Amino acid sequence: MDIKIILMLIIGYLLGSIPSGVWIGKIFYNKDIRNYGSGNMGTTNTFRVLGKKAGIVVLLMDMLKGTITACLPFIFHVNVSVLLIGLSAILGHVFPIFAGFRGGKAVATSVGVLLVYNPLFFTIAWAIFIITLYISSMVSVASMLGFTLVSIISLFFNDRVLTIVAIVLTIFVFARHWKNIERIKNGTENMVPFGLGYRRRQKNTK
Repeated sequence: MDIKIILMLIIGYLLGSIPSGVWIGKIFYNKDIRNYGSGNMGTTNTFRVLGKKAGIVVLLMDMLKGTITACLPFIFHVNVSVLLIGLSAILGHVFPIFAGFRGGKAVATSVGVLLVYNPLFFTIAWAIFIITLYISSMVSVASMLGFTLVSIISLFFNDRVLTIVAIVLTIFVFARHWKNIERIKNGTENMVPFGLGYRRRQKNTK
């Protein structure tokens, strides 16, 4: 394997390992978000524990990890798929060396990689996520259904690498959301404070 590719994979993994939510929580709020809420260090739990501003910052940071990593082939002038290099950042986000290998669910970082690989597909993916989130009011549902639909839509792009990566990530996202699936079945899944699902739950509790 080319030394530049190995170097890119290492850099990508280290970038992905940056625990945005943990660092923002400890530095600015004196909290380790892994000790609150769902215990996850990702964007959703950051919103829940630290608030909207921190959540937006962590979202952008987690996406940027994937975006910067996906740009490495252009920076190093190496003809290799940005998706494959981007996977190193996703792996780092899920198993971060800087946070005891307890990471997030890779949704934001994956989207960040997709932005570089195919901006049109990135836009479609975000539209699906936002619409699904508004209907369900559950980030877990939006993530799982979003990745599933993205995998299906990728078939129309005639891009085998994109489809394979999308399917693998979909399976992984479902695996990481196993506890969420149980809560969805029991009707106890956490909801964002907006959208149709949230309004319906509020109505039912009155």
